[in-house]
Order: sequence, then C-alpha cells, then structure tokens
Amino acid sequence: MVEKLMGLPRSRTVVHPGPFRPVRIDRMRDEKGRHFRLSLPGGRTLHESLVQALADEGVASASMTLLGGELAELGFCLALPDPTGRVLATYGAPHTVQGACFIFGNATLGSSTSGTPVVHCHGAFRTADGAVRGGHILTDRTVVGRRSVTAVVTALDSFELRVVYDDETRMPLMRPQARRVHG
Repeated sequence: MVEKLMGLPRSRTVVHPGPFRPVRIDRMRDEKGRHFRLSLPGGRTLHESLVQALADEGVASASMTLLGGELAELGFCLALPDPTGRVLATYGAPHTVQGACFIFGNATLGSSTSGTPVVHCHGAFRTADGAVRGGHILTDRTVVGRRSVTAVVTALDSFELRVVYDDETRMPLMRPQARRVHG
C-alpha cells in the first residue's frame, strides 16, 4: 500500500496558528435527539427557509443533511489558507451562479454571540453548465428554486450551538454550550 502512495502529492498539512488545545472536539449528548425531514419550498433564501422551518418546530440548534433540490441562485465561496498565517483559513471571494442543482450538503444551525440564528453550510452542486463544484454555501445569498430542497434534521434540544472565538484556530467556531435559560 505504501508503494502506491509514494507517487502521489502529499496532502496539505494544517497547522493551527494559536496555542494547542488538548481537546479539539467538544461534545455534548442530546437524550431526545429528535429527527425529522423538511421540504424547503422555493422563493426564499436557504437561510430564511431553514431558520423559519426550524423555529416553527421549536428548534434553535440542529445538525442537518441537505439532499437535492434546485437553487434559483447560489452564493458560495471557498476556504483558503490564510497567506499571513494569522488565522487557520480565510474565505475567498464570493461567487454567485444562477440555476444550480443542489446535490448534497451538511449544515448546522446555531446562534451568534448576539443570539441571532447562524446557519453554517457546506455543499456540492452542479451548475447550469454541468460543472460539479462545492464549497461553503452562503445561505443568505442562496435562493431555493422550483424543486424544493430536502433537509434531514437532528434537533439538539438539550443544549445550544453558539459561535465562540477559538484561540487555537483564531476563528469563530460553533461549539456546544449549556442551554441558556430565558426568563
């Protein structure tokens, strides 16, 4: 097996710019773990559709798999290494394409530091010219088309996902946190 890999280029090594954090992945367990499927109708942004549909179900934090659908307009960008090394990665310039077929994606719903809903989404899609591409989906710039987008949702009811600053990557990341009690 090693002989077969010797001619291939080496994968890029990611070096976090901040201080080493021994626990890289935080985890919490949701005892309920509700699962359900949504059909997101056309005409609204992917962000609006997901946030409203999940709010209607009483969900503020979730993990989602997006399966197929049509996008009337798609905004996306690519994560690139930061040439300065200050942060782990940066986003490249946003791209906008008209008429794309959404193939597959993963999205996470959480909240910003101010409490507003945040949807982080990566996906693969086919553009009108047949090219298959992928990237970070700009959900507030992506409009669902005539064929609805299906989302398979795991609701995280017993804790929240919140954007917090991560010292190791020097980037804002969503992390599981104890649920805020509003009173």
